[in-house]
Amino acid sequence: MQLNRVVITGMGAVSPFGCGVSRLCDALYSGASAVAFYPPAAEVRGLRCLVAAAVPPVDAAQIPRRFRRSMSAMSIYAVLAAGEALRQGRVDDELCRSGRLGVAVGSTVVSSAVSERFFGDYFPDNNIEKMKTTLFFQLMNHTCASNVAQSYAISGRQLAPAAACATGSQAIGFACEMIAAGRQDMMLCGGADELHPLTSATFDVMNAASTAYNDDPGQTPRPFAADRDGMVCGEGAGVVLLESLPSALRRGADILAEVVGFATASDTGSIANPDAAVMARCMTAALDDAGISAAQVDYVNAHATATESGDIAESQAIEQVFGSAMALSSLKGHIGHTLAACGALETIACVEMMRCGRLLPTLHLHQVDERCACLDYVRAVRERQAEIIVKNNFALGGVNTSLVLRRYHA
Repeated sequence: MQLNRVVITGMGAVSPFGCGVSRLCDALYSGASAVAFYPPAAEVRGLRCLVAAAVPPVDAAQIPRRFRRSMSAMSIYAVLAAGEALRQGRVDDELCRSGRLGVAVGSTVVSSAVSERFFGDYFPDNNIEKMKTTLFFQLMNHTCASNVAQSYAISGRQLAPAAACATGSQAIGFACEMIAAGRQDMMLCGGADELHPLTSATFDVMNAASTAYNDDPGQTPRPFAADRDGMVCGEGAGVVLLESLPSALRRGADILAEVVGFATASDTGSIANPDAAVMARCMTAALDDAGISAAQVDYVNAHATATESGDIAESQAIEQVFGSAMALSSLKGHIGHTLAACGALETIACVEMMRCGRLLPTLHLHQVDERCACLDYVRAVRERQAEIIVKNNFALGGVNTSLVLRRYHA
């Protein structure tokens, strides 16, 4: 059970729709798809998935060069998203330096693009003369968290969770626990990732990537659908500013939502195949942490990547915990699977759903796979005021994470 109440007072996004939370949410509600043909994939022999959800060009020059030179694309995304969250939260330089604010931002892997450039220079003649002094800072495992802290002079705790697709949610959950325990007043938390053809290739070799819509990219991925054929990789960054309720009230901050529960559970049955029972256990533990019943939940934002095993297992777990009347949807059809960023980007969308009283649908879901559990699949924007939302993210490696979000009431 939490001690301090933990609220969200700022949000920032760099998504496949561009920079900014408003751009992300406007595109989601308009039913847009950010998935497109990905030219670098066509240059890789044997790669069957030629689509992705890439971030359009961003103005990295707004980051001072002395910071930018130590950043790969994912760190640039994280720094821009963190800046937006800080501005919305009205956090000034003095507060950043105070030690009251910390950072928890992770990624799936180090920058594949930077690694490729380095080894391309090194392997021909085993020569390090072209190696730049900033290389390590672009490649270290905590590059996103470190670069966010350096860019904004944040002197509190620094964490870099790494749990693949559950990274963003774990970062929010761990940050929430630290604030609830009084270890920090505020935390910038979330995840970031960048595209590379090898990202798609990783899932392609596992037969988990979408390959049937290369000529019509805007029609894939298709979570829960009978005609889905796999996931589509994306990129970006999502960062939320968490704060103890007493701190937010003292500062007069605008409170966007409350994080009331978190759980993460390890599935030791398989490193690759999800288990509905473990997913259900994770959601139940998050509800227990929040001190609420399953009947109080209005909507579940599913992880649902449009893979057969994942969609089926998660739908069964949701039915087991909440029953067949539960409303749910996945946002992967709009923005693809943004990997470490997805937990935070989708949490931001959940907060917006609570604030505006409209549930977002699963894009491309025309016919539900009969092997998925019988649930209330949201297929069009639905007018409904959700007081409590459960946000799921499940990752390869047996990592299961659930957050419980609530509309803020004084």
